[in-house]
Amino acid sequence: MSYQQHTHRATTPGLTRRGLLGALGLTALATGCSRVSTADATDGGNLLERLREQGTVRLGIAGEIPFAYIDRDGRLTGEAPTVAKAIFTRLGVPHTQPVPIDFGSLIPGLRSNQFDVIAAGMFINPTRCAQVLFSDPDYQVQEALIVPRGNPKKLRTYADIARTGASMGVATGGIEIQYAKSYGVPSGKIAIYNDQLSGLEGIEAGRMDCFAGTSLTLRNLLATGSHPKVEMTEPFIPVVGGKKQYGAGGYGFRPGETRLRDAFNSQLHRLRDSGELLRLIRPFGFTETESTTLTARELCG
Repeated sequence: MSYQQHTHRATTPGLTRRGLLGALGLTALATGCSRVSTADATDGGNLLERLREQGTVRLGIAGEIPFAYIDRDGRLTGEAPTVAKAIFTRLGVPHTQPVPIDFGSLIPGLRSNQFDVIAAGMFINPTRCAQVLFSDPDYQVQEALIVPRGNPKKLRTYADIARTGASMGVATGGIEIQYAKSYGVPSGKIAIYNDQLSGLEGIEAGRMDCFAGTSLTLRNLLATGSHPKVEMTEPFIPVVGGKKQYGAGGYGFRPGETRLRDAFNSQLHRLRDSGELLRLIRPFGFTETESTTLTARELCG
C-alpha cells in the first residue's frame, strides 16, 4: 500500500497520509462521551436524532495538517472539522468533540463506535466504500511538480518526465512513485526523500530535475516565498490505465446511517453551491483548484 503524502505534523500523532487502499488497524481508545451505538441501524438509522438530543458529535481525526488536527493551544482545527462543524450546526448538533486516533484505525474505530463520523480528509475509494458510507467529497487534490525557476526541461506531467529522461524526487511512501512508474519512469530516475521539504531542498541544490507531490502540499511549501530558485507547475490529474486518478476526500459514516449521510450531503452541497465551502477551507491552503463536483458514487466505482 502507498500513502498519499503530507508530512506536516500536528501535536496529535497520525500516519503519513491516506493511501489509495488504506491500511486497517485496531487501536483501543477511551472517550469521555457516551457511545451512541448504531450497529444495527435499519431504515436509514437514527444517529442524527440521537446526536441532536445530546448536542455533540464525536469526530475521528488523524492529527494531520491541514486536514484535521489539534493545534498548539489544544483546539480542534483543520479543513475537515471546520466543514463538519458548520454542517452539524446546521443539522442541530452545535458541538464537536475530537477523537484523535492513528489514520489506519479510523475505519475500525468508526465501526466499533469509538466516534460518530470520520472527519480526517480521507480519500474515497472502492476498498473503503465497502466498509463505510461516504459523503460526497469536499475537496480534490491534483498532482504538480516543483521545478527549477523557468522550468528548463519543460516538465509538466509524468509523461514529460518519462519522455525526456528527467530525474525526479518524491516523498517516501508517496503514490507519486506508482504514478511515475506507470508512465515508464525507471526506478533509477526516482529519488526518495524523507519529506517534501527535503525534496524541495534537493531541487534547489540541483540534485534532480523535478519533485512531484500534490498541488496542495507543494503550494503550501512555497507559500513563504523564500524559495526563489524554484517554481510549481500547473496542477494536473494523472491517467493510469485509461482512468483519471482522483484524490478526493470526504466524511465517513457507519453502514446503515444513510439518513445522517444524506442530511450531511444536502448541507455540504449548499455550502459548495453558495461559495461558503471555499471560504471555510481557504485558510487551510485550499483554493478553487481543489474544488470538486465529484460524487461518492463515482469514486466508489
